[in-house]
Amino acid sequence: MNDPDAWRGRVVDAHGHLGGWFNFAIPDTSTESLVAQMDRCGVAAMCVSHLLGVGPDARAGNALLLAELVRWPGRFLGYAVYDPHDPEAPGRVRDLLDEPGMIGVKLHPDTHGHPLDGPGYEPAFAVAAATGSMVLSHGEYGSPWSDPARFATVAGRHAAVPLLMGHAGLWPSGFAAAADVARRCPNVVLEICGSRMTARHLARLVADVGADRMVFGSDALFLDLRVGLGRVVLAPLDPADRDRLLFGTMTRLLEGAR
Repeated sequence: MNDPDAWRGRVVDAHGHLGGWFNFAIPDTSTESLVAQMDRCGVAAMCVSHLLGVGPDARAGNALLLAELVRWPGRFLGYAVYDPHDPEAPGRVRDLLDEPGMIGVKLHPDTHGHPLDGPGYEPAFAVAAATGSMVLSHGEYGSPWSDPARFATVAGRHAAVPLLMGHAGLWPSGFAAAADVARRCPNVVLEICGSRMTARHLARLVADVGADRMVFGSDALFLDLRVGLGRVVLAPLDPADRDRLLFGTMTRLLEGAR
Protein backbone atom coordinates (compact mmCIF):
# COMPACT_ATOMS: atom_id res chain seq x y z
CA MET A 1 0.00 0.00 0.00
CA ASN A 2 1.20 3.51 -0.79
CA ASP A 3 -1.25 5.44 1.37
CA PRO A 4 0.80 6.65 4.39
CA ASP A 5 -2.30 6.45 6.59
CA ALA A 6 -3.41 3.00 5.42
CA TRP A 7 -2.57 1.54 8.82
CA ARG A 8 -5.19 3.57 10.72
CA GLY A 9 -7.89 1.39 12.20
CA ARG A 10 -6.16 -1.80 11.09
CA VAL A 11 -3.32 -2.13 13.58
CA VAL A 12 -2.94 -5.46 15.38
CA ASP A 13 -0.83 -5.11 18.51
CA ALA A 14 0.89 -8.46 19.02
CA HIS A 15 2.11 -7.88 22.60
CA GLY A 16 -0.05 -6.21 25.21
CA HIS A 17 -1.13 -6.75 28.79
CA LEU A 18 -4.08 -6.18 31.07
CA GLY A 19 -3.88 -5.33 34.76
CA GLY A 20 -1.09 -3.86 36.86
CA TRP A 21 2.43 -4.73 37.95
CA PHE A 22 3.55 -4.63 41.57
CA ASN A 23 6.63 -2.40 41.19
CA PHE A 24 5.94 -0.41 38.03
CA ALA A 25 3.96 2.83 37.80
CA ILE A 26 0.95 2.44 35.50
CA PRO A 27 -1.28 5.53 35.86
CA ASP A 28 -4.52 3.79 34.88
CA THR A 29 -4.80 0.00 34.82
CA SER A 30 -8.43 -0.14 33.69
CA THR A 31 -9.29 -1.99 30.51
CA GLU A 32 -11.67 0.83 29.62
CA SER A 33 -8.81 3.34 29.46
CA LEU A 34 -6.78 0.97 27.29
CA VAL A 35 -9.65 0.52 24.84
CA ALA A 36 -10.10 4.30 24.66
CA GLN A 37 -6.41 4.69 23.86
CA MET A 38 -6.64 1.96 21.21
CA ASP A 39 -9.51 3.85 19.62
CA ARG A 40 -7.54 7.10 19.57
CA CYS A 41 -4.52 5.37 18.06
CA GLY A 42 -6.32 3.34 15.41
CA VAL A 43 -5.56 -0.06 16.96
CA ALA A 44 -8.17 -2.60 15.89
CA ALA A 45 -7.11 -5.42 18.21
CA MET A 46 -4.51 -6.16 20.86
CA CYS A 47 -3.16 -9.62 21.73
CA VAL A 48 -2.82 -9.71 25.49
CA SER A 49 -1.95 -11.68 28.58
CA HIS A 50 -2.83 -10.63 32.11
CA LEU A 51 0.02 -9.27 34.22
CA LEU A 52 -1.20 -11.21 37.26
CA GLY A 53 -0.68 -14.37 35.22
CA VAL A 54 2.75 -13.32 34.01
CA GLY A 55 3.65 -12.66 37.63
CA PRO A 56 2.63 -14.66 40.69
CA ASP A 57 -0.59 -16.44 39.69
CA ALA A 58 -1.11 -17.82 36.19
CA ARG A 59 -4.41 -19.47 37.06
CA ALA A 60 -6.03 -16.32 38.47
CA GLY A 61 -4.54 -14.12 35.76
CA ASN A 62 -5.81 -16.37 32.99
CA ALA A 63 -9.29 -16.31 34.53
CA LEU A 64 -9.26 -12.50 34.58
CA LEU A 65 -8.11 -12.51 30.96
CA LEU A 66 -11.03 -14.70 29.90
CA ALA A 67 -13.47 -12.34 31.58
CA GLU A 68 -12.08 -9.38 29.63
CA LEU A 69 -12.23 -11.29 26.34
CA VAL A 70 -15.95 -11.77 26.97
CA ARG A 71 -16.41 -8.09 27.83
CA TRP A 72 -14.52 -6.86 24.75
CA PRO A 73 -15.04 -9.43 21.97
CA GLY A 74 -12.72 -8.84 19.03
CA ARG A 75 -10.81 -5.98 20.65
CA PHE A 76 -8.60 -8.32 22.66
CA LEU A 77 -7.16 -11.68 21.68
CA GLY A 78 -5.71 -13.79 24.45
CA TYR A 79 -2.45 -15.51 25.29
CA ALA A 80 -2.79 -18.10 28.06
CA VAL A 81 0.15 -17.79 30.46
CA TYR A 82 1.89 -21.12 30.97
CA ASP A 83 3.47 -21.67 34.39
CA PRO A 84 6.24 -24.30 34.08
CA HIS A 85 6.03 -25.00 37.83
CA ASP A 86 2.33 -25.96 37.75
CA PRO A 87 1.90 -29.71 37.09
CA GLU A 88 -1.64 -29.07 35.86
CA ALA A 89 -0.59 -26.35 33.40
CA PRO A 90 -0.70 -28.50 30.21
CA GLY A 91 -4.34 -29.47 30.69
CA ARG A 92 -5.37 -26.03 31.90
CA VAL A 93 -3.77 -24.23 28.99
CA ARG A 94 -5.17 -26.68 26.46
CA ASP A 95 -8.66 -25.99 27.86
CA LEU A 96 -8.05 -22.25 27.75
CA LEU A 97 -7.08 -22.42 24.09
CA ASP A 98 -10.54 -23.80 23.31
CA GLU A 99 -12.12 -20.59 24.60
CA PRO A 100 -13.29 -17.93 22.10
CA GLY A 101 -10.69 -15.26 21.48
CA MET A 102 -7.70 -17.27 22.68
CA ILE A 103 -4.89 -17.40 20.14
CA GLY A 104 -1.75 -18.66 21.84
CA VAL A 105 0.52 -19.27 24.78
CA LYS A 106 2.52 -16.69 26.71
CA LEU A 107 5.85 -17.68 28.31
CA HIS A 108 7.96 -15.49 30.56
CA PRO A 109 11.13 -17.39 31.45
CA ASP A 110 12.56 -14.52 33.50
CA THR A 111 9.63 -14.17 35.89
CA HIS A 112 9.19 -17.94 36.07
CA GLY A 113 12.89 -18.58 36.64
CA HIS A 114 12.98 -21.33 34.03
CA PRO A 115 14.94 -21.37 30.75
CA LEU A 116 12.91 -21.16 27.56
CA ASP A 117 14.53 -24.36 26.29
CA GLY A 118 14.17 -26.15 29.64
CA PRO A 119 11.98 -29.19 30.28
CA GLY A 120 9.27 -27.24 32.10
CA TYR A 121 8.21 -25.46 28.92
CA GLU A 122 8.27 -28.47 26.59
CA PRO A 123 4.60 -29.34 27.33
CA ALA A 124 3.63 -25.76 26.42
CA PHE A 125 5.12 -26.15 22.96
CA ALA A 126 3.43 -29.53 22.60
CA VAL A 127 0.06 -27.98 23.44
CA ALA A 128 0.69 -25.14 20.99
CA ALA A 129 1.56 -27.60 18.24
CA ALA A 130 -1.49 -29.75 18.94
CA THR A 131 -3.88 -26.79 18.91
CA GLY A 132 -2.28 -24.84 16.06
CA SER A 133 -1.48 -21.94 18.37
CA MET A 134 1.39 -19.47 18.41
CA VAL A 135 3.77 -18.88 21.31
CA LEU A 136 4.91 -15.47 22.52
CA SER A 137 7.88 -15.49 24.89
CA HIS A 138 9.75 -12.73 26.62
CA GLY A 139 13.17 -12.47 24.99
CA GLU A 140 16.13 -10.77 26.63
CA TYR A 141 19.68 -10.76 25.33
CA GLY A 142 22.14 -11.90 28.00
CA SER A 143 19.43 -13.39 30.20
CA PRO A 144 20.13 -16.86 31.60
CA TRP A 145 16.50 -17.68 30.88
CA SER A 146 15.48 -16.05 27.58
CA ASP A 147 18.54 -15.16 25.51
CA PRO A 148 17.92 -15.32 21.72
CA ALA A 149 20.11 -18.43 21.51
CA ARG A 150 17.46 -20.31 23.50
CA PHE A 151 14.85 -19.33 20.91
CA ALA A 152 16.98 -20.97 18.23
CA THR A 153 17.04 -24.19 20.26
CA VAL A 154 13.28 -24.44 20.80
CA ALA A 155 12.51 -23.25 17.26
CA GLY A 156 14.46 -26.20 15.94
CA ARG A 157 12.62 -28.60 18.20
CA HIS A 158 9.19 -27.23 17.31
CA ALA A 159 9.45 -26.04 13.72
CA ALA A 160 5.68 -26.07 13.19
CA VAL A 161 4.99 -23.62 16.05
CA PRO A 162 5.13 -19.88 15.25
CA LEU A 163 7.40 -18.43 17.95
CA LEU A 164 7.33 -14.70 18.64
CA MET A 165 10.49 -13.36 20.26
CA GLY A 166 9.19 -10.65 22.56
CA HIS A 167 11.20 -7.41 22.49
CA ALA A 168 13.51 -8.77 19.76
CA GLY A 169 16.15 -9.34 22.43
CA LEU A 170 15.18 -6.22 24.44
CA TRP A 171 18.58 -4.50 24.54
CA PRO A 172 20.21 -2.73 21.57
CA SER A 173 23.27 -4.90 22.17
CA GLY A 174 21.10 -7.94 21.44
CA PHE A 175 19.18 -6.84 18.35
CA ALA A 176 21.77 -8.34 15.99
CA ALA A 177 21.62 -11.68 17.82
CA ALA A 178 17.82 -11.65 17.59
CA ALA A 179 18.00 -10.89 13.88
CA ASP A 180 20.45 -13.75 13.36
CA VAL A 181 18.06 -16.20 15.02
CA ALA A 182 15.14 -14.99 12.91
CA ARG A 183 17.17 -15.40 9.70
CA ARG A 184 18.17 -18.95 10.66
CA CYS A 185 14.81 -20.11 12.05
CA PRO A 186 11.81 -19.71 9.71
CA ASN A 187 9.26 -20.04 12.53
CA VAL A 188 10.76 -17.25 14.66
CA VAL A 189 9.15 -13.82 14.34
CA LEU A 190 10.58 -10.73 16.02
CA GLU A 191 8.19 -8.67 18.13
CA ILE A 192 9.53 -5.16 18.61
CA CYS A 193 8.21 -3.58 21.83
CA GLY A 194 10.57 -2.14 24.42
CA SER A 195 11.69 1.17 25.82
CA ARG A 196 15.18 0.78 24.28
CA MET A 197 13.94 0.29 20.71
CA THR A 198 14.31 3.37 18.49
CA ALA A 199 13.13 4.16 14.97
CA ARG A 200 16.71 3.73 13.74
CA HIS A 201 17.04 0.30 15.40
CA LEU A 202 13.69 -0.67 13.92
CA ALA A 203 14.68 0.31 10.39
CA ARG A 204 17.89 -1.67 10.72
CA LEU A 205 16.00 -4.77 11.84
CA VAL A 206 13.60 -4.47 8.93
CA ALA A 207 16.57 -4.25 6.57
CA ASP A 208 18.24 -7.27 8.20
CA VAL A 209 15.25 -9.55 8.70
CA GLY A 210 12.33 -8.26 6.62
CA ALA A 211 9.05 -6.80 7.83
CA ASP A 212 7.29 -10.05 6.94
CA ARG A 213 9.21 -11.66 9.82
CA MET A 214 8.40 -8.91 12.34
CA VAL A 215 5.31 -7.73 14.21
CA PHE A 216 4.38 -4.58 16.09
CA GLY A 217 3.84 -4.80 19.82
CA SER A 218 3.46 -2.02 22.39
CA ASP A 219 3.76 -3.82 25.76
CA ALA A 220 0.77 -1.76 26.95
CA LEU A 221 -0.34 -1.35 29.68
CA PHE A 222 3.20 -1.91 30.92
CA LEU A 223 4.48 0.64 28.40
CA ASP A 224 2.61 3.43 26.61
CA LEU A 225 0.85 2.33 23.45
CA ARG A 226 1.26 5.79 21.90
CA VAL A 227 5.04 5.69 22.18
CA GLY A 228 5.37 2.24 20.66
CA LEU A 229 3.02 3.02 17.78
CA GLY A 230 4.59 6.40 17.09
CA ARG A 231 8.01 4.77 16.80
CA VAL A 232 6.77 2.63 13.91
CA VAL A 233 4.71 5.33 12.22
CA LEU A 234 7.64 7.79 12.24
CA ALA A 235 10.42 5.32 11.44
CA PRO A 236 12.14 5.65 8.03
CA LEU A 237 10.33 2.69 6.49
CA ASP A 238 8.79 1.92 3.15
CA PRO A 239 4.98 2.26 3.53
CA ALA A 240 4.47 -1.38 2.55
CA ASP A 241 6.92 -2.50 5.25
CA ARG A 242 5.18 -0.29 7.80
CA ASP A 243 1.87 -1.92 6.94
CA ARG A 244 3.41 -5.37 7.31
CA LEU A 245 4.72 -4.44 10.75
CA LEU A 246 1.52 -2.86 11.97
CA PHE A 247 -0.98 -5.41 10.75
CA GLY A 248 0.11 -7.52 7.78
CA THR A 249 2.44 -10.05 9.38
CA MET A 250 0.35 -10.56 12.51
CA THR A 251 -2.85 -10.91 10.48
CA ARG A 252 -1.16 -13.64 8.45
CA LEU A 253 -0.07 -15.43 11.62
CA LEU A 254 -3.55 -15.20 13.12
CA GLU A 255 -5.15 -16.54 9.96
CA GLY A 256 -2.70 -19.44 9.97
CA ALA A 257 -3.26 -20.27 13.64
CA ARG A 258 -5.86 -22.81 14.76
